[in-house]
Amino acid sequence: MDSFLKQAADIDRLRYLYSRAAFGATPAELEEMARKPLRKVVRQLVRESDTMVDLNVVEPDENKSKKQLKGLVRDGQLDREMLKERIRENAERVRDLNLQWLDRMATGKAALREKMALFWHGHFACRTQGRNPLFTQQYANTLRQNALGRFGDLLMAVSKEPAMLQFLNNQQNRKNAPNENFAREVMELFTLGRGNYSEHDIKEAARAFTGWQFTPEGQFIFRERVHDEVEKTIFGKTGAFKGEDVIAMLLEKKQTAHFITSKIYRFFVADGPVNETEDKKRVDDLAEQFYKSSYDITDLMETIFTADWFYDPKNRGAHIKSPVELLANLRHTLGVQFDQPQPQIFVQRTLGQLLFYPPNVAGWPGGKNWIDSSSLLFRMQLPNYVLKAADVTVRPKDEGDVNTQLLARKGNNKFRTTVDWTSFEAAFTKTSDAELTDAIAVTLLPFPLRADQRTLLKKQTKPGQTRSERIQTLTAAMMSLPEYQLT
Repeated sequence: MDSFLKQAADIDRLRYLYSRAAFGATPAELEEMARKPLRKVVRQLVRESDTMVDLNVVEPDENKSKKQLKGLVRDGQLDREMLKERIRENAERVRDLNLQWLDRMATGKAALREKMALFWHGHFACRTQGRNPLFTQQYANTLRQNALGRFGDLLMAVSKEPAMLQFLNNQQNRKNAPNENFAREVMELFTLGRGNYSEHDIKEAARAFTGWQFTPEGQFIFRERVHDEVEKTIFGKTGAFKGEDVIAMLLEKKQTAHFITSKIYRFFVADGPVNETEDKKRVDDLAEQFYKSSYDITDLMETIFTADWFYDPKNRGAHIKSPVELLANLRHTLGVQFDQPQPQIFVQRTLGQLLFYPPNVAGWPGGKNWIDSSSLLFRMQLPNYVLKAADVTVRPKDEGDVNTQLLARKGNNKFRTTVDWTSFEAAFTKTSDAELTDAIAVTLLPFPLRADQRTLLKKQTKPGQTRSERIQTLTAAMMSLPEYQLT
């Protein structure tokens, strides 16, 4: 019997691990990993993410920011055509950053780091005003750099990013005129969760964050002259606190560890609210470990991925792939390369998850929100569009953002791709024709094929097809099943 079916249980478990902890795995990767103990596989995922290469589409001295506005003024008047051109250039740089990050996800290198960074992008959701490419690039690299480190370091670093300070209006937070937006979101969305602080805590913390600003060149700066030095009382403590003191207080609270652990558990383990007693107990235990480890993210993720309960059948197929996960997974599994960049932006917009354009400060809601009547059909047709290089007539959703509309210009629905079928097919060289369907299915789908699915797949293949043609037909058909949308 083919090695895939001999090791079907191990390969199914690894397919599940790589779909949750990474962006899928090729059949060859699954076959190789199936020879190793699970703990070593998880360690390898971690080890491969030890290093990071920065995303880079703009240099600091190229920043299209305040100091360059001088070039947009003619005869004392703002040149609106030049301003439009500048906005278009910025949008294209952010698009390039989007595609560069998606490429990193799809390669499979440092996959755990990139998957964690995608999670943090939803947690620390942020859009830069004016689509500032330098601020966006710095923000993305900060997420990626700290994705597997200590949460306290990540929280501090992201909180000081110009993109975040700008998005949450802290540049306008000054003594005698405090702006509470930044302080509120740091507590409500980034650390404690709603209801675990008072309005007084927010008001006092906002005063502590006065002076946290940034330069046009993208550098964090503390401006003492606008900082409120008067004593504040936060969480029952009184002192002349600054922003760093507030961050430290938040990390001292076990509620922060519990809130973050709950979100990680929902994202990587059980999609949706943690309601069952068993899940609550696990989250409580994980949160306690997370807190005692000084918020060590890698330690937390290793514990999750090596736990028997992570592989519980009730969790299999319970997570709907986000649009970015779906696209990166498809690309990695089959080595897909797009001849032109625009279709990948088109897919993200159409399915409702455009990197660097979260809908609001709370990020993408995820779960069943990824699926609606307008997107489900396109999701299921996507593999055929990509693998068969077809033109698409679907229009992306119009969420009213002129900046995202700039990314949806000509040629965005011309799907021209190169697929590495040679590598994919090579993994099934020893597979008999009789076992081929099941061997492919175990690498792509979270559940065994049902009788009606087998009948459907059989109808897709045609008499006289070469083996290569049959593999390609079966693969495209399986990727078009509803179950391929799940992990």
